Amino acid sequence: MLTVNIHRDQHNIVSFSISGHAESGPYGHDLVCAAVTAVSFGSVNAIEELCQVEPEVETRENGGYLLFKTPSSVNEETSKKMQLLLEGMLVSLRTIERDYGKYIKIEVLGGASHA
Repeated sequence: MLTVNIHRDQHNIVSFSISGHAESGPYGHDLVCAAVTAVSFGSVNAIEELCQVEPEVETRENGGYLLFKTPSSVNEETSKKMQLLLEGMLVSLRTIERDYGKYIKIEVLGGASHA
């Protein structure tokens, strides 16, 4: 199962981690894993490109792990852009969870859940 942990301060997403394997299909044909990977890495890439920031990102060579932390020193406008992209990512991940909850679990820790 994929586990997604979203960490918030009072309102904003400050980090997220994704770990595990969906195992919804054979290796290389796992649609849930592919969807979560596309949504999460697409969001990280969008933040880097559109917000011109370099967040802290950690992955593991064998896959199955992504850690993202927002940079602490950004202006308010950039922070708002990042939050919009992160909230969009969360909406997409929740859609995947709604349809494939057997393979993915999302937990929001701290702050408001924006459910």
